[in-house]
Amino acid sequence: MKNYAQSMTCRGRIQAATWHRGRIVTVARQMACALLIAAAAGFAGAAQAGAETLKDMRGREIVRQDSSRIVSIGSAVTEILYALGVGDRIVAVDTTSTYPAAANAKAKVGYMRALAPEGVLSLSPSVIIAVEGSGPPDAITALEAGRVPVVLVPDAKSPEGVVAKIRIIAATIGKVEEGEAVAKAVEADFAALAKIVAAVKAERKAMFVLALRDGAPLVAGDDTTADAMMRFARVDNAFHEIKGYKPVSGEAVLAAAPEAVIFMREREHDFNGAEVFKGPVFAATPAARNNRAIAMGGVYLLGFGPRTPDAARDLAAAIYPELSLP
Repeated sequence: MKNYAQSMTCRGRIQAATWHRGRIVTVARQMACALLIAAAAGFAGAAQAGAETLKDMRGREIVRQDSSRIVSIGSAVTEILYALGVGDRIVAVDTTSTYPAAANAKAKVGYMRALAPEGVLSLSPSVIIAVEGSGPPDAITALEAGRVPVVLVPDAKSPEGVVAKIRIIAATIGKVEEGEAVAKAVEADFAALAKIVAAVKAERKAMFVLALRDGAPLVAGDDTTADAMMRFARVDNAFHEIKGYKPVSGEAVLAAAPEAVIFMREREHDFNGAEVFKGPVFAATPAARNNRAIAMGGVYLLGFGPRTPDAARDLAAAIYPELSLP
């Protein structure tokens, strides 16, 4: 599959179908995607017309005057900014922004959900771009009350949402043409992913483990980024009946009978699959019998930035090794 950074001139419409446990996404999700696309178009139209006033995901009017000093909050936001060629404008990032490697040299404003307004503003940013879910809410309110423009970017768990995110950020910093090139390349990658996973005839069941707490796994249920990535890869989430991230018992794991276990390979969430499979919770699962522990970088797998279709493809390749992937 083409890497977005190497295929800026790629053109094509997105054709990827978004699966939800074997079904096309619900009407509600389709409507949410449509709203995202409309918002992205509004940003791009304003920027192309030379206007300085844009609207973010909450309908707030943002006056875009200067994007020479950007504070980037959210791994996807940072990755998109680098893809647009403005990494030199970034003065600080949050701690989830670890890709590309150059982001690690930037000043840090803390974890995206535990921001301190004073620390962010002390860096004299000209604009703050933050992904939806950044916080805490009172910190965002305090930042929005200041003189520095704060643009909140929606974080829908869909191909359309990823593409809209790119276009909104590009318009915010006045890089509409570059943003369109990146967006088209990512659309093409999602279309290629859809063709690849269309070859899956019977979905395999997998579980995503965020952490182990006293031996009990904290797993991803419905309405999580991990669940969305499994859907992109045509994988059945063994715990789709729960919502969010929840701890489950060993009995529940055995009853779910996952054929693969997905872990994050990052900082405190780094697991050794072989060691985990020796424990009583996983030892009797089909995943352990087949030795199918899949470790992927957390930002790569769950960041929902331009590399998302590549991450979903890698996940599909790990769970369906019989697929003849290029």
